[in-house]
Amino acid sequence: MKFVIIVIIALSVVGPGILMGQQTSSPVAVSGFVDAYYSKNFNQPANRANKLRNFDIAENQFTLSLVELNLQKKAEPVGFRLDLDYGTTNDAVQPGNGSTLSVLQQGYLTAVLPIGKGVTVDAGKFTTHMGYEVIESKDNWNYSRSLLFAWAVPYYHTGIRLAYPLTDNLTATLHIVNGWNSVGDNNDFKSLGLTLNVTPMSSTNLILNVIDGVEQSDPAIAGKKKVFDFIVLHQLTESFSIAANVDYGDERTFGGLALWKGAALYGRYTIDATSAIAVRGEIFDDPMGYATGMFVPKLDAKEITGTYEYKFADAMIVRGEARYDFSNALLFDKKTAASSQYSQSTILIGVVATF
Repeated sequence: MKFVIIVIIALSVVGPGILMGQQTSSPVAVSGFVDAYYSKNFNQPANRANKLRNFDIAENQFTLSLVELNLQKKAEPVGFRLDLDYGTTNDAVQPGNGSTLSVLQQGYLTAVLPIGKGVTVDAGKFTTHMGYEVIESKDNWNYSRSLLFAWAVPYYHTGIRLAYPLTDNLTATLHIVNGWNSVGDNNDFKSLGLTLNVTPMSSTNLILNVIDGVEQSDPAIAGKKKVFDFIVLHQLTESFSIAANVDYGDERTFGGLALWKGAALYGRYTIDATSAIAVRGEIFDDPMGYATGMFVPKLDAKEITGTYEYKFADAMIVRGEARYDFSNALLFDKKTAASSQYSQSTILIGVVATF
């Protein structure tokens, strides 16, 4: 009910023409999508959940993953963006957030300041700059998200960010935020982030992301938490693209320095205007089991994913996916609640309808 009320209020901002299905001259762009999936785990886990996943968690169930409505006004020189979300994905991104902000994935004001080539300032709540993948499945090459996106980086922040084009090929963005996955701050320290985005040639994009700050509320811990995130994207041919994502993170805790690291490789081949295939392989090393919260010593997890995509009339994306997760520890649940094994195999069908 909360989501419906906020959607109606948001749509009223752009005028009654949209609500009545009429043409409007409003400068606010409106878009969105509905995302649903069905996943089958061949381990037949008793808890009907896919282990180590973040958004495609539900097993042997039809699941409404995400409904998103986007409202955006281009900054000329002032604008805004609102992303209203509902579904199990939003529940995973913002667990336990009972405020009205729980349906707001992003909500920020944008201003372009006339300094040099123009400084773009965003203030509010926005998704993280960390990681190659994003929350919305339709904007990734695979439907399921990587181990790196699930465990190595945050999802969103509240604060300000300032972007400036240093050269024609290099843009720097400074982030000053309350912390990881939070609206308010739990301590007296702010977290700082940096993005350096360089395009050395038209076919290649290099991105370095960093975030550093104190995330613990207990002053007795007060250890810095930082992550370095490096992304390479290269267009080999008109039809074939590859990408790589490498992460390193650590945090000072009562038990010492907890660290995590990993790497993912991607490939995507466009068959024709309506279909494509994508593959992903990755490894995630969590020596103390701290990042995953499983506290398994010397945890080493890997996965391989293959995805086939088909588009209907540019308004519906259908993806079939097969994924194999495996680890050096008995992490993955089986049909008998008391048993587990070293791997899991899943298949999934995801459907995203856009508007």
